[in-house]
Amino acid sequence: MSLILSLDTSTQNCSVALHDNGLLISQELVAEEGSHSKALTILIEKVMKTAGRTLSEIAAVAVSNGPGSYTGLRIGLATAKGICFALDKPLICLPTLQILAAAVNAPAGSLLLPMLDARRMEVYAAIYSSELEEVSPQMAHILSPESFAGFASVVTFGNGSAKWQESCTHPSITFVDGPLLPEAQYMGKLAYEAFLNQRFENLVTKEPDYLKEYMGTKPTLKSL
Repeated sequence: MSLILSLDTSTQNCSVALHDNGLLISQELVAEEGSHSKALTILIEKVMKTAGRTLSEIAAVAVSNGPGSYTGLRIGLATAKGICFALDKPLICLPTLQILAAAVNAPAGSLLLPMLDARRMEVYAAIYSSELEEVSPQMAHILSPESFAGFASVVTFGNGSAKWQESCTHPSITFVDGPLLPEAQYMGKLAYEAFLNQRFENLVTKEPDYLKEYMGTKPTLKSL
């Protein structure tokens, strides 16, 4: 038995799941912007209680490590690290876009192109095989009509793909109504494979994979 606790805080969704040997046994999700800091630990408690398990029984903690929300990613990774430190459990970090790709059932031989909105005409995107092997790594892309024209038999989805659908010009791209955002429930098989292959992270040095530098806005001073 390999119980793995999975956390995804990469988008406005905050989700937690518990898998046993890659099979989902319990999950919770809050779809609310800014909910991560107040909801994550509560969702973890609910997931463990629903499954009738305790945190001491888990074999590892998996977390979505980016790209995505800067604040969300830091909260998720910090929480995962805290549990791992306290219980002496290994940490597994998974690419956010691979998690999104894991939610789609595509025909064998198809390429999967998950896209997350990065504002304006920019998206975070990657390409995976139907077996979820990386073909093109996660990157920030400014979309044009000819983006990804060098790939054939591509299925695209996610909340970043909708704004590209009208301008995309090459015929080998198929837009599907797949999941818009990643969720912890989709992390089970990926996390279990990483666990079996002991692809664990350093609890001290591991940082989120932001892909872009944070572009904050300067607060406006109100006149008295």
